[in-house]
Amino acid sequence: MKKILFVFGTRPEAIKMAPVISVFKKDNTNFETLVAVTAQHREMLDQVLDVFKIVPDYDLDLMSSNQTLDKLTGKILNGISNLLDQINPDLIFVQGDTTTTFSASLAGFYRKIPIAHVEAGLRTNNKYSPFPEEINRRITSAIASYHFPPTGQAAQNLLNEGVDKNNIEITGNTVIDALLSVSEKLDTDHNIYETYFSREYGIIFGEWKTILVTGHRRESFGQGFENICTAIRYIAERNNVHLIYPVHLNPNVQEPVNLILGSLENVHLIPPQDYVPFVFLMKKVQIVLTDSGGVQEEAPSLCKPVLVMRDTTERPEGVIAGTARLVGTDRDKIISNVESLLNDQSDYDKMARGVNPYGDGETSAAIYKFIKKVMC
Repeated sequence: MKKILFVFGTRPEAIKMAPVISVFKKDNTNFETLVAVTAQHREMLDQVLDVFKIVPDYDLDLMSSNQTLDKLTGKILNGISNLLDQINPDLIFVQGDTTTTFSASLAGFYRKIPIAHVEAGLRTNNKYSPFPEEINRRITSAIASYHFPPTGQAAQNLLNEGVDKNNIEITGNTVIDALLSVSEKLDTDHNIYETYFSREYGIIFGEWKTILVTGHRRESFGQGFENICTAIRYIAERNNVHLIYPVHLNPNVQEPVNLILGSLENVHLIPPQDYVPFVFLMKKVQIVLTDSGGVQEEAPSLCKPVLVMRDTTERPEGVIAGTARLVGTDRDKIISNVESLLNDQSDYDKMARGVNPYGDGETSAAIYKFIKKVMC
């Protein structure tokens, strides 16, 4: 029996790892499946663990307030290293591009333990955008033994960097597996969440068109976030529209958002939402305005146009497919693209009806099949 260790620390990682963990746990003949969390983001991580009923075998609980990247990297590297010395797994699964992903991969490399990288091969080729994710995933690719890119373009990026094609399996993205399972459940539970958002935040769906906003990228702190907020204010004042903004807890986000948008009645500034109510919001709104990577993948499966508030994206497939559009943090560009989608039905339909390039919900099964073939 092979011992498989899944390591993650943030909410997006947990969402994308959950369906893979589920598939491996069903095979207790060939695999002993273990889960370790660093709790890089404690509260937001715990919400997802509860949704997908994942009970970690090991919880390093490393989150601290105002942690810097270098200190967090050191803590994760030491914590995972000690854990690996205890359990000596045959394979370590990591996901994406977080500090946990990079640090766990490095710890495994030091012990010559193979790394399997879920969502491999994403690139902007700008090491500072997104920061620090671009370098995290590049280093992880250099270390990993098995690579699971979501698309052909991501696979080509790996081939261009010299990765052996026999160690690459194009699978789609596991986030679609997770999303579709939750979306199906929401089709029967939607009244619960309509009541919840009405009661807690006074949000009434169907009155006007609604836009969902998320923003948290470090590279946008300062002038970038001020531009985003002034664009949102202009859109809110000029159009019959509701904007729902779950505001990230980072003070660099909270301060400009509350200062510029706090007085507007049709801008609903709400706390970060658990995964299930957030998926509910994506299903209910007409437009998504975001700088999130995962949302770029999820929203097209729900037929929602995505305007990406970044100058670059490691997910160009959505832009090519027409389901996403780069608007950066340029105030005028954000305004013009949002208002086009609000007022031009043909523009809206062109994006909403695009085919999602990130998978069909069978990614986790494909990853399991590949690993079983190479290890068993």
